Amino acid sequence: MDASVDRIANPWGGRTPYPRGAPWPYRVDTYLSEQNDPADVERWVQTASILHSDGDAMDVAVRDGRMVGVRGRAQDRVNRGRLGPKDLFAWQANGSGDRLARPMIRHDGQLVESDWTTAMERIVSRTKGLLEQQGAGSIGFYTSGQLFLEEYYTLTVLARAGIGTNHLDGNTRLCTATAAEALKESFGCDGQPGSYDDIDHADTIALFGHNIAETQPVQWMRILDRLEGHTSPRLVCVDPRPTPVARHSTVHLAPRIGTNVALLNALLHEVIRTGRVDHDYLAAHTVGFEGLQERVKDCTPAWAAGICDVPAARIIEAAEIIGVADRLLSTVLQGIYQSHQATAAAVQVNNLHLIRGMIGRPGAGVLQMNGQPSAQNTRECGANGDLPGFRNWANDQHVTDLAGVWNVSADAIPHYAPPTHAMQMFRYAEQGSIRMLWISGTNPAVSLPELARIRSILAQDRLFLVVQDLFLTETAQLADVVLPAATWGEKTGTLTNADRTVHLSEKAVEPPGEAKPDLDIFLDYARGMDFRDKDGEPLIGWHDAEGAFEAWKRCSAGRPCDYTGLSYDILRGESGIQWPCNAQAPNGTERLYTQGISWAHPDTCESYGKDLVTGASDGVVDYQSLNPDGKAMIKPAEYLPPHEEPSENYPFQLTTGRTIYHFHTRTKTARAPQLNAAAPEVWVEASATDAAALGLGEGDLVEVRTHRGSLRGHLRVTDIRQGLLFVPFHYGYWDTDTPAGPGGQTPGRAANETTVTDWDPVSKQPLFKTAAAALTLVQRGAGPPAPAPTTTASAPLGHVGATEGGPTARVRQSSNPPNSTRGETT
Repeated sequence: MDASVDRIANPWGGRTPYPRGAPWPYRVDTYLSEQNDPADVERWVQTASILHSDGDAMDVAVRDGRMVGVRGRAQDRVNRGRLGPKDLFAWQANGSGDRLARPMIRHDGQLVESDWTTAMERIVSRTKGLLEQQGAGSIGFYTSGQLFLEEYYTLTVLARAGIGTNHLDGNTRLCTATAAEALKESFGCDGQPGSYDDIDHADTIALFGHNIAETQPVQWMRILDRLEGHTSPRLVCVDPRPTPVARHSTVHLAPRIGTNVALLNALLHEVIRTGRVDHDYLAAHTVGFEGLQERVKDCTPAWAAGICDVPAARIIEAAEIIGVADRLLSTVLQGIYQSHQATAAAVQVNNLHLIRGMIGRPGAGVLQMNGQPSAQNTRECGANGDLPGFRNWANDQHVTDLAGVWNVSADAIPHYAPPTHAMQMFRYAEQGSIRMLWISGTNPAVSLPELARIRSILAQDRLFLVVQDLFLTETAQLADVVLPAATWGEKTGTLTNADRTVHLSEKAVEPPGEAKPDLDIFLDYARGMDFRDKDGEPLIGWHDAEGAFEAWKRCSAGRPCDYTGLSYDILRGESGIQWPCNAQAPNGTERLYTQGISWAHPDTCESYGKDLVTGASDGVVDYQSLNPDGKAMIKPAEYLPPHEEPSENYPFQLTTGRTIYHFHTRTKTARAPQLNAAAPEVWVEASATDAAALGLGEGDLVEVRTHRGSLRGHLRVTDIRQGLLFVPFHYGYWDTDTPAGPGGQTPGRAANETTVTDWDPVSKQPLFKTAAAALTLVQRGAGPPAPAPTTTASAPLGHVGATEGGPTARVRQSSNPPNSTRGETT
């Protein structure tokens, strides 16, 4: 197969059908800018995608010191050479003319260009002053899900053992905190049980709140190829929107927002009632089944139908498919994680697998997915609210062990309470106890809920704000010091995807101007602060990315995420490798828990667990009583109504989400012409019934208002469930007349102007999918449709011209791999 395909019009490209149990055939996707052809490429440099949690392996094409394109790596286990639209086109943002090239400092209220010495001295001076006057608790760090492992680990060491602050978290709190918490609640430890290869073996795939077609498009290609092959799997889709997954599913359940626990309890009820429980597996590997059985005994499909507004017959049908599956793979994402009772619902998906014995075998697994590319690394390295190596902050032996790795006293590592989560950090900044906040690689002025409040926190005079990023984002414009960072392709490091696959990303080109890798910035700061260990030696003894990786290996030794069998040389291979990788598993580990549950014993578990309703932490005694032998834990949950329900003035439920063409407040994707043209502006989705009732039509300018604020966008009429509105959450203000936020002639545009400051009690993940909202007409449309793609979940009901990319979006798809995809070629 050799074809040239418009990958904006057809985001998933052509099909390579294959049967159950067979290897996924490769297909190499290549995109070069129109001025170049393969003969012009001087070097291909190995890397992996940093735009979603797939971690698609690819090579960057380099010519004359510039990136000129990308191609997939055929031999890689994750993508077999395929690339999604963001992989194919977003690299162009690296070359944008508005990249930050010099540090900036605030002078007389204005940001002005400076030099590195002045900028870093200002940060170091403020840090030392705060440490002397107000202590380590006055300093916080908020990082990203898009840096490299080496950078997270270095940040963790300097924050936790250097500064001694408990205030370190990542924006992975917004996308993946519930995944981590659900795994800890069920298995005692973070770490994905399953593998992407389970897609090849499953006969049933259930996707819970996971629009994989748009969030992990390459793995959706894999499912599409299975669907077109022999012995195709059956799909169960739980999503309130008419997503591409829903259109291909055997059963589509579209529940009311905030009712996931009720729906899952009904599915558990039906599986148990029909006797489809693996009692041998339960007896050997789990505790807690009796409690679940009691909790769901009255949760009939008819009961759930009244709460979820889903026909009971459809719930029974879904439970039948799940109950008779031979190999069941489930995936979970933001429809669960960012919704009411997030962790409780995610744990119920784990329960479905445990009672059916669907863990640790090819095709039988759970993927509690991640939203960001290196979210897994923030969790492993302790940059997201945990301690490095999945150590338990409440286990003194674990803290002592970590102190030994860092050669500091255990008292130097704050562990008096759980590490502070991001939502609490912003509250502390609002209240004035955090006086310095260092934000790296993320844009909370668009991505956090209730943006008017967030802007007021970040703009306080008493808060010293440091922002480290590629562009002058909405957040950077409020900073006291702005540091220009190098990004993917301009630095070297590793990143680990959602199924524990570690990839090496090599430097291909120089960053612009004076921009530096995030690692170098953190190392500069550590030198300026002169952090020392208890022997008086530098606390951070490494000087480059490979040195940081070797240091991390020592920290991970003997822990679940053991990297000791990996090295940069080993990763310069044909495929990524899944952790744990050590002497016992030198080729990596495809699936966890193949021989029973590994890390749930009271002495080794990462967490002693929490109450699924209140989030209160259990102690070691509670845990030992529940699970003395370290088995998987089946934890039931009671359904509770959402905190904010529709009312007379706010009659709709509002949900927000991602789309296939954009990512992370569009800092990169809006600077890629093909991606920006496919979805250039925010829009609002409503059902045909609701639109007709309000006299609205496709393309009308409408306003969505909640108790917190409002936004305006053009209306897209879709097959979304009645009573529900959807707004994509990517859009901010940097490309408007008021680039720091709404104002003047720029009305609200960001979805988070409307979302509520509320979070899941267990994972502390913000709830972006629970608002009650009103919808009103602002201006009748003049003819053009909403600027929403026709290719995805936002497909219109009426006739609208198809979304196309044109000649500049054409991508070569080939079944003939290049001669070499190993390492760097010339």
